[in-house]
Amino acid sequence: MPEAAPLVTVRLDLQVAWLTIDNPPANALSAAVLEALGSELDTLAHDQDARVLVITGAGSQFFSAGADLKGALALDLPAYLAAGQDILSRLAAFSRPTIAMLQGTALGGGLELAMACDIRLAAEGVSLGQPETNLGIIPGWGGTQRLARLVGRSRALEMIMTGETVSALQAESFGLVNRTLPADALVAYTRNLAGRLSRQPPIALAEAKAALDHGLKEGLAAGLAAERAAMLRVIGSDDAREGLLAFLEKRRPRFHGR
Repeated sequence: MPEAAPLVTVRLDLQVAWLTIDNPPANALSAAVLEALGSELDTLAHDQDARVLVITGAGSQFFSAGADLKGALALDLPAYLAAGQDILSRLAAFSRPTIAMLQGTALGGGLELAMACDIRLAAEGVSLGQPETNLGIIPGWGGTQRLARLVGRSRALEMIMTGETVSALQAESFGLVNRTLPADALVAYTRNLAGRLSRQPPIALAEAKAALDHGLKEGLAAGLAAERAAMLRVIGSDDAREGLLAFLEKRRPRFHGR
């Protein structure tokens, strides 16, 4: 009997890891998918060749429709909720740049997964939403927290309380999506952006991300202190010396993450 196809696949291409959720028909985030996501994140965290992570869904219809509600009814729900929050928090704290490429609809836990990434790129015509209240429940994997931080309290409450979806263009105007592109241009744009980020200095990107997140969590004064400490760590790196030398020599720098 042939083995079942993997629910999550990772392909490394020129220092960009392309992680694809492949759980048809809607790329639901079942317990098995969450376990596979967590395992791949653990592997990528130790793979220094993967300088950028792009997450997408198989097919053109769904990035992910979110939690597997049918399966969830037979699961240990507290454990399922905890696993989803843990994995998305680990993704949010991933030291390298992360991009959610939304080639299809992102709903519920699917949108929560996208919001845990640093950058969201969406195809025109894609819908996004937190429709959990339509089912008598609420977002449980960070939707009540990350959505408000991205679009503000009032807009987040409107989306969550009504359960209505918004278009990718609306989401871009809210600040939920970084950029909306024609469907046939999405992959090329994502590849170009990921390639550009992969050539940036890894240490500087990680330190900048950590300082920014620390300030958002702890406040401006703490963020400024974190930024100052990070700058002092970064300035002594080989990459910083290479950046300065390349600037003086009028050439493109070659960063090695040291």
